[in-house]
Amino acid sequence: MKIEQIYTGCLAQGAYYIESEGEVAIIDPLREVDNYIAIAKDNKATIKYIFETHFHADFVSGHITLSEKTGAPIVYGPTAAPKFDAIIATDGQVFQLGKITITALHTPGHTMESTTYLVKDENGKDHAIFSGDTLFLGDVGRPDLAQKAADMTMEDLAGLSFDSLRNKIMPLADDVIVYPGHGAGSACGKNMMKETVDTLGNQKQMNYALRADMTREEFIEEVTDGLLPPPSYFPLNVQMNKEGYENIDTVIKKGSNALSPEEFETAANTTEALILDVRHQSEFIKGHIPRSIFIGLQGGFAPWVGALIQDVKQPLLLVVEPGKEKEAITRLSRVGFDNTIGYLEGGIDAWKASEKEMDTLDSISAEEFRRRLETDDIPVYDVRKEGEFIAGHIDIAKSTPLDFLNDYLGEFPKEEPFYVHCAGGYRSVIAASILKSRGIHNLVDVAGGMGAIKKAGIPTTDFVCPTTLNK
Repeated sequence: MKIEQIYTGCLAQGAYYIESEGEVAIIDPLREVDNYIAIAKDNKATIKYIFETHFHADFVSGHITLSEKTGAPIVYGPTAAPKFDAIIATDGQVFQLGKITITALHTPGHTMESTTYLVKDENGKDHAIFSGDTLFLGDVGRPDLAQKAADMTMEDLAGLSFDSLRNKIMPLADDVIVYPGHGAGSACGKNMMKETVDTLGNQKQMNYALRADMTREEFIEEVTDGLLPPPSYFPLNVQMNKEGYENIDTVIKKGSNALSPEEFETAANTTEALILDVRHQSEFIKGHIPRSIFIGLQGGFAPWVGALIQDVKQPLLLVVEPGKEKEAITRLSRVGFDNTIGYLEGGIDAWKASEKEMDTLDSISAEEFRRRLETDDIPVYDVRKEGEFIAGHIDIAKSTPLDFLNDYLGEFPKEEPFYVHCAGGYRSVIAASILKSRGIHNLVDVAGGMGAIKKAGIPTTDFVCPTTLNK
């Protein structure tokens, strides 16, 4: 038996390749599927099944395309009702794969169709579970994403999650390996560990939601506490995963439309397209097309696109480092943004050579920021997440998380300069680009974010855990 975790850091997502005796199962594949086909081909194996743990909200799965290319059936758990052909497994149904078996364990809670797949080795011993968003390392799947579809409250769903974990997963042996659907950084949970593989026994010790003495009421309260609103693109991804989508090869071909500066400018002026600049933030600071939005490929690109651009059908024009066009289009498609209509041929250098209008972003070092703080009473805005702000921040800073920046537009000064920062300099430039696109230009970015701010000796207020104070 061979098990390979194929982890994508940008989405904090784990897909899985399982092989036995030349037969392969793929669990929760990414949108681009050729990699799975290539691995099977190299191993002289055949993809027999495509298992989906649930209708994903945070990314578009590659299940449909992979099935079309290989002929392998798609398998969902009980109650799933996709708009395409699929095997809807019954609770406890067993699938043979070479000398091993895969058993569908219906584990509703995150969604109603959520299913955990239990792999037994050739001797019939429980070996591993592929838990999707039912069980993470350090956390469990949030119960507030399927409320409308299930006509249930998140408390109802949390209660189902409690039952699923206690009745289907926790009774398994401690040496069973847990392969989750996501890791730290995913918006599908709130307390995930940075590790991506663990034993169930360790999770019973480490995971707050698996405490042996936990009551159902305590579980519901703790799992639902502190949940932030989900990104707006989540329901749209669920719809694509459930109803179908365009083949990614077609999406890439359509988006790989090289436009001269003149053609790019015309497209920007005559369509509803948003100009998305995906270069490094340092390059965007030095020069960019006016009113373009920055979300760099080197950061948490796809989730931030999904969180900040409201509609997956939004037409996009890309400013990208030459040679990175296919990567940008592919990564956009992972979260359902399939409507790239072209990219700037030759990149920003071609735009400059055409002597077209450019804009820059005022950015200063943390050392210069410290000097200005010492001499002036200046407005400072922290665009990190609320939890990061609570953990430590500049005394005079106001919390305006990037995820909800539109809610704070009225709070920014209209004329006097103000300063924005994040943790490392990526999110503050995203925020600055959005503000500039809304006509707010009197801002200054603090390069390097909180890391550079602390190194520069700027005082911060840091949260101290009460238990530490009592020691």
